[in-house]
Amino acid sequence: MSALSLSQACALTAGGAMWSSCAVPEAGIPSFTMSDGPLGIASGKVDERDIALLSPCSTLLGATWDRDLSCRIGALVGSEAVSRGVDAVLAPNLNLARSPLAGRAFEYFSEDPVLTGVLGAEWVKGLQSTGTGSIAKHMVCNDSETARDEVDVRVDERTLREVYLLPFEYAASAGCVGLMAAYNRVNGAWCSEQAHVLTKVVKQDWGFDGLIMSDWFGTHSSEGTITAGLDLEMPGPARFMGEKLEAAVAMGTVDAARVEDAAARVASVARRITGNKSQPVSPDAAQALLVEAAAAGFTLLRNEGDMLPLAPGSVKRLAVIGPNAWAPCFQGGTFAKISISPDAPTPVEVLRETYGGCSEILFEPGVDPQPRLPSMRVVPALDIGDGSTRGMTLEYFGAPDCAGEVVSRETRDTNSLVWFVGVHDQADFTRPGSVRASGRYEATRSGAHNLHLGSTGAARIVVDGVEVLRAGGEIPAGDVMGVLKRGDSDVVALELAAGQTVTVTVEFSWVGGRVQGLWYGLRGPGSAEEMLQAAVDAARSADAVFLIVGETSDSSVESKDRADTLLPAEQLALIDAVTAANPRSAVIVNVGHAFDCSWEHRTAALLSVWYPGEGFARALADVLSGAREPGGRLPVTIAVSEDDYPSFALHPADDGTLAYSEGTLLGYRGLVAKGKAARHPFGSGAGYACFAWSDARIEDNVVTLTVANVSNRDGSDVVQVYRDHPECALVGFTKVALAAGESRRVSVPLEPRALQRWGEDAWECLAGPLGLRVARHSEEAGMAPEAAVPDLSREHG
Repeated sequence: MSALSLSQACALTAGGAMWSSCAVPEAGIPSFTMSDGPLGIASGKVDERDIALLSPCSTLLGATWDRDLSCRIGALVGSEAVSRGVDAVLAPNLNLARSPLAGRAFEYFSEDPVLTGVLGAEWVKGLQSTGTGSIAKHMVCNDSETARDEVDVRVDERTLREVYLLPFEYAASAGCVGLMAAYNRVNGAWCSEQAHVLTKVVKQDWGFDGLIMSDWFGTHSSEGTITAGLDLEMPGPARFMGEKLEAAVAMGTVDAARVEDAAARVASVARRITGNKSQPVSPDAAQALLVEAAAAGFTLLRNEGDMLPLAPGSVKRLAVIGPNAWAPCFQGGTFAKISISPDAPTPVEVLRETYGGCSEILFEPGVDPQPRLPSMRVVPALDIGDGSTRGMTLEYFGAPDCAGEVVSRETRDTNSLVWFVGVHDQADFTRPGSVRASGRYEATRSGAHNLHLGSTGAARIVVDGVEVLRAGGEIPAGDVMGVLKRGDSDVVALELAAGQTVTVTVEFSWVGGRVQGLWYGLRGPGSAEEMLQAAVDAARSADAVFLIVGETSDSSVESKDRADTLLPAEQLALIDAVTAANPRSAVIVNVGHAFDCSWEHRTAALLSVWYPGEGFARALADVLSGAREPGGRLPVTIAVSEDDYPSFALHPADDGTLAYSEGTLLGYRGLVAKGKAARHPFGSGAGYACFAWSDARIEDNVVTLTVANVSNRDGSDVVQVYRDHPECALVGFTKVALAAGESRRVSVPLEPRALQRWGEDAWECLAGPLGLRVARHSEEAGMAPEAAVPDLSREHG
């Protein structure tokens, strides 16, 4: 580094392009490529249009409470990064589910900092075991989406250190190569200019030697940013850092040593993550892991009369009902959305395979599976050799109006497309271009078919060569996901006869910008009343019902928070009608956050499957049939009413501030402090096996106890340890798998930080005697381990 000129050092502080850093070849400093995450490889050297593996959402991983599994999922994402030439992934997301309304809550592991920190650190270790770098995000207090580019979070130092920064401290201790500063402000300063956090806490107190980078376009000044401790501005070319720092150094407003330190950090990371890489995971092993992980996070909240598991052949007629059986929500809507295979199976398809050999299977969606924007159930108009049998053929052009040579082709089975950069040249994302999507649609019923169309630029729909609709307009980059969530589109009616096949072509052109979006759909004839009645008839005639409800991928989105925790009104009506027609109904809820389930008393079983990734269908069939256990425990609290959540509303005050006035009492901590029982407490859930605990002790700085599987089937359990002073808090946990009848002595490591609190200017041991309880969830009285805990906390201190 001593051989670098000031010009070269400055250049290293800004990205070289949209997804890469700058290189200084003469000094042996390579460029490194990046991709967005955390659910897979969403962008980078291979652009985000390419099909990639989609892992379960972070909330589902939080529900597993499984260190090893989180590590293996991180390694799987790292393996795919290696195969795609990506050196670093912008993940994991270590923000907290402070409110169930947070639009991006599905990317958060938990509402608890210890569970988030431990599992996040394991994910980091797994990813980096492949030679890929982890850049944990978004530091800090970016726990909601409303006005995220402007909001000023006001938070006291104890809460900041013990709660919101703690998961990032875990990631730093695990050796992540980088941390990403968030868009928002904290205590008056932009996160990219928050000197107290970036320099005092992270670099000095934690001794973090990696780099701190901005979120994309998240910088606001030159001197303030570099001086506060930011090392790398993204994306490139530079807006405030890079070569623009040379003048500031010359004028004496920026210390040259700070620039050199930033450059050294960037160079060190570049050398580290462009070196040796592991071998990619085989496709079969990858799919097996995705199914295993999904099932491990499915959380069984109710199972009256042991309705589940329902063995194949145990019923003559099984009704599979609900919109998410046919149109599942694999993931949420972020700019890091993963393009999965258009042939990924749906739950109803795999349930038919699992049960159809010995039972009659009835299927009815009950309600419109995509009420905001209908899908386009078509077959590709062109055979491009990819074997796809569903979806639209997309052809990309390097000029507007779908003119000139086709640059590339792909098949996409989706009703919305978002590109965070220009499609053809990621280094120049303002370049004009266009796309043509085409597919063949066969009408199953006669009548009016409504075609929907919306876009960020000029777009039109052509049916059998005739233009039927024009739409589109300029939309601010930060609002594209919000527009998709609202389902804004123009509509035209097209009369089709049953059996008629038409070719539908959508053409879209753009001039340029940070984000481009195109969305389209086709809704066939049929009233809501007819759909509901068909579902009720199927339920009434069946011996058992699997009712699969939930969200669409535009329900939980980046840039918009939710208005409430309710399922859609038409789905609530469907639940009421189906459970009234057949009380032997298991309701499977496909959402990515805490949700209102005040209706659950009408059901025989309630299973939360979160956003499970592409292994959803196989994992669900395995769990419902008993081939696998639902291994999840709640990583968030489900309150009795929305008023019970300690931090619920997310709108800033008139002055732009958002006060974290609940302090450390977020989530389950706040409910316990107020004496309010949750509908389903943090940590609760059950598998199919039964367990007994006994003889809890503290030995060698861990809690040990005997866990026995007292059932006749294999299963897993989660042992949790809580403290109750100065507030209820998780201090340790472990997951244990036992064969039927097996008994084992289990160790639960206690987390040092959870036995401390932040004082005036340092960590302090909690004053004893400190009572601990071993429990199955945050509200269970549990049992106290036999030991003198004050000595333990002093040793950790």
